[in-house]
Amino acid sequence: MNIKEQVLKQLEANRGSYLSGKALADSLFYSRNAVWKAVHSLIKDGHKIDAVTNKGHCLLEEDGVLSKASIEKYLTGDASSFQVEVYREVTSTNNMMKRYAEEWRPEGVVIVADSQTMGKGRSKRSFYSPSDTGIYFSLLLRPEGSARETLFITTAAAVAVSEGIEKVTGKKTGIKWVNDIIYKGRKTAGILTEASVDVETGGLSYAVLGIGINVSDPKGGFPPEIQDIAGSLFGSETCAGAVRSRLVGEIISVFMGYYKNLSKKEYMETYRNRSVVIGKQVEAYSGNDCRIVRVLSIDDNGVLIAETEDHEEIRMNSGEIRIRQIQEGQ
Repeated sequence: MNIKEQVLKQLEANRGSYLSGKALADSLFYSRNAVWKAVHSLIKDGHKIDAVTNKGHCLLEEDGVLSKASIEKYLTGDASSFQVEVYREVTSTNNMMKRYAEEWRPEGVVIVADSQTMGKGRSKRSFYSPSDTGIYFSLLLRPEGSARETLFITTAAAVAVSEGIEKVTGKKTGIKWVNDIIYKGRKTAGILTEASVDVETGGLSYAVLGIGINVSDPKGGFPPEIQDIAGSLFGSETCAGAVRSRLVGEIISVFMGYYKNLSKKEYMETYRNRSVVIGKQVEAYSGNDCRIVRVLSIDDNGVLIAETEDHEEIRMNSGEIRIRQIQEGQ
């Protein structure tokens, strides 16, 4: 950790309060001049720091820059020791994390980006990832279960995202099977789990859990191809202070609580309660086939149970559905 990171960590731990240059220098074992240079470098990076002569330096409450320090302070429980890396821009946090996985980095590495140039969604789709208005992060996991665990990872993550958003912002979101988070009828977050299977054991060598959340609307709005389906938590409002950092920390912490007991599937009842598809008529796609079905339930294995127009019951453990109508407010 370099001096700039150490200074930011101290300021973050005392956000809203002033720390004198002498106190920072003494606690970090650097000169006051080195601390002063670090503070000014942080200001150039976009951090909102108030510097007052004879009073010291203060990281203001409204500072919203994503940083290792701002995220780590919100990681709790099994996530508290995770290694966080934050980048201004990457091609894809999932692709970057898969390289880490192949290099045998341990479970618990988190990559967070302010923007992505090649964000990934399901079925080889892209995930629009502009700067300053969203959060895009990936978590490296090394689960002990079978390849089927990837579905449970995604399901648990959907619950963690929905619960984390509500805890941090007070906004109630719904879950569209399998992995979309819906707010006010629009997709606000997506989840992509990618895994590698160990051919010798049949288990997973690793799983990379990627999450993207639209926190505010991007400048100029969403691109035409997604403007009818994409939305954000705060709309055109700018989210205040460390909301993005809090969301990352809270979601990962909640998820790890479920992940450590994944096979117990304690998240499934919440998943069903937050579902926006149960009881709804949807278009169900499997390959090139499309059928109109009514969703009856989702079982504890994440399988969608539906009824066709001919009253035939079908079960889907993969594929895609499109909701014909999502109730406003979900």
